[in-house]
Amino acid sequence: MAHIERLQVFPVKGLDGVEVETIRISDAGTAAGDREYAMCDPDADRIETGEDMLTLAYNGKQTDRLHDVRTAFDAGTHTLTVEPKDGGERRSFDLSTEEGRADAGAWLGDFIDDPVDLRRREPPSFVDRPDAGPSVISTATLEEVASWFADMTVDGARRRLRANVEVGGVPAFWEDRFVGDDTPGFAVGEDAVRFEGDEPCARCVVPSRDPETGDPLPEFRQRFVERREATFPEWADRDAFEHLYTVMLISRVPEASRSRSISVGDAVTVPE
Repeated sequence: MAHIERLQVFPVKGLDGVEVETIRISDAGTAAGDREYAMCDPDADRIETGEDMLTLAYNGKQTDRLHDVRTAFDAGTHTLTVEPKDGGERRSFDLSTEEGRADAGAWLGDFIDDPVDLRRREPPSFVDRPDAGPSVISTATLEEVASWFADMTVDGARRRLRANVEVGGVPAFWEDRFVGDDTPGFAVGEDAVRFEGDEPCARCVVPSRDPETGDPLPEFRQRFVERREATFPEWADRDAFEHLYTVMLISRVPEASRSRSISVGDAVTVPE
């Protein structure tokens, strides 16, 4: 039976994710606690995001140095712990305070060798698309993608693709059926939290890198697109995909389903 297999949020944009048992859908339709903090470039030109203006935020697309640090996050205290993989000193910072964010920003800036202003923002936080909901992928999709590359594990694919919601008990690329015209949505749990398809997730350079070492897989994009073409599901709308260097669904949660929660183990249904 289709069900929520795993839930994950990324409290600091670009850093490691945190597995959680429950995600609350915010009033903005995003996963609460996801990308709540971001490493901002204090001198960058501002970019327009929704109705607000945000300073450009660093992530793995801007610097591969982020692969060289392990991070942990305590959601109860908003404590960020950082530990360089080369054996450097482990540090912890209280991101709930301005002083803690300033100290964390200074440490991260030294680590990536660029100034960092660590900022906090209420939902929609620092997600790439503030009008979009949680990202969704199936466990079977992760297994399929991992099988395309000799040195990739399922957990490695999971860490590369960074989805919020993972659905078990469904076939590979199940999430593709919700993209395009006249496509269904799906509901999660007893409260029937509704998710609709917004767009397929176009990928960047990050999935090509080993999440542990940062080393790129040779010809990753070419191999990925070839296999995606060969395994594209017959139930999906190919015209809804601008290209096939995409995997994962960017969802949209209608207002009526916001301020509710979904949990690991919840049933997932596709209404008729």
